[in-house]
Order: sequence, then structure tokens, then C-alpha cells
Amino acid sequence: MDTTEVVAALIKEQDRFLICQRPAGKSLALFWEFVGGKVEQGETKEQALVRECQEELGVIVAVGDVFWEVTYHYPDAIVHLTLFEANIKEGTPQKLEHQDIRWIKKEEIPHYDFCPANKDVLERLQNLPVRETTHRGF
Repeated sequence: MDTTEVVAALIKEQDRFLICQRPAGKSLALFWEFVGGKVEQGETKEQALVRECQEELGVIVAVGDVFWEVTYHYPDAIVHLTLFEANIKEGTPQKLEHQDIRWIKKEEIPHYDFCPANKDVLERLQNLPVRETTHRGF
């Protein structure tokens, strides 16, 4: 089984970060995730993330450092997920492709059903002091 390269954005605003609910009718329907998607042929991971944020939320982001990487084995797919820190440079997030979007605090993570591939990064987010989850240098 081939591995699919996927990117996602950890978009923070003060002590909250943005999560998106997958639409009904898609795989992992109604689970929560970070905005992102598949890297297309000829794209860098950073280019893919900028494109996905624009398509899914209508925002332009500045891509920062890699926050987390994981390879996850779903029953029907293998996904290599790279989660980047990102800042919104332009626009306000809109529900263009998601069921819902929300800004949540790390303490609220247990109240949402996230995609299984996000489990480890969510544990890291919950255990980090707030100052370590803010953007650095971009």
C-alpha cells in the first residue's frame, strides 16, 4: 500500500487553535482535524498547505516550522502527516469545505472526536505550556 503525503496547519490565535469538522459523506465524516490535505504531484509540502488553506478556509497563511510528523496506518490507507505551524496573513476562516470550524483552547480537546492520526499531536498540545505552542519567528 502506498503512503499518501498529507499536510495540515496548526493555526493559533492567542491561546486558541483552529479545528475543522470533516463533512458528512466523506471518509472519517464528522471527525475533527486540522485544516489541510494531500500534497499534489509537483508541490512542496508548504505549497500544498497554502493551497489547502485557501481552498478550504478562504485564507492565505504564512507557513512556519514543522510542529509534528507522524505516519498513521488506517485500515485502507497509510498517511504520512506533517503538521506545520501557520499564521493567517489574509482573510477570515470560512466553512468552504467543512461541516464546521471552531477556535478551541487546548483544555477543550477531550470534548471533540478527532481523526485517529491526530492522537499523538493532540496529546503533545495538551501537555505543552501555552508559551511553547505560540509561533516563533514568522
